[in-house]
Amino acid sequence: MTRELITFEVSRQLFGLDIAAIREIRAWSPVARFPGAPPYIAGMSNLRGSILPIVDLGARLGWGTTQTSERHAIIVVQMGALMAGLIVETVSDLVNLAEESLQPPPSLAVAEMTSFIDGLAPVGDRMLLVLNLAQLVGRDWLRSED
Repeated sequence: MTRELITFEVSRQLFGLDIAAIREIRAWSPVARFPGAPPYIAGMSNLRGSILPIVDLGARLGWGTTQTSERHAIIVVQMGALMAGLIVETVSDLVNLAEESLQPPPSLAVAEMTSFIDGLAPVGDRMLLVLNLAQLVGRDWLRSED
């Protein structure tokens, strides 16, 4: 069995997300900060009249706040009726990944961070980290689509 993934970079690391979870890819636009939001929530954005929380993946992964610019993109993801935007540096390719090529995260990693990763796989000369979207963004703050 294969998984179809969109690949993208955050802090020069290659990541992948199942294509079925991706609603759209948008050019970067500034976000409105929201008081009391977790530090990895960069702010809120307007998506055709709906308020969309925007996750700073660099911050969420513990790598520090992303200094955004026009070259960044927002990947809008959806789980059921719940949506969020993910800040990424670049969107790369569509990859078909054989399920058996996916390796579990190493046991030496911090358990909280490895819960964000479904697995790792070599893609060319790079290592691809496949994200677990439900763990990464959590359902407690995602906004239902109106």
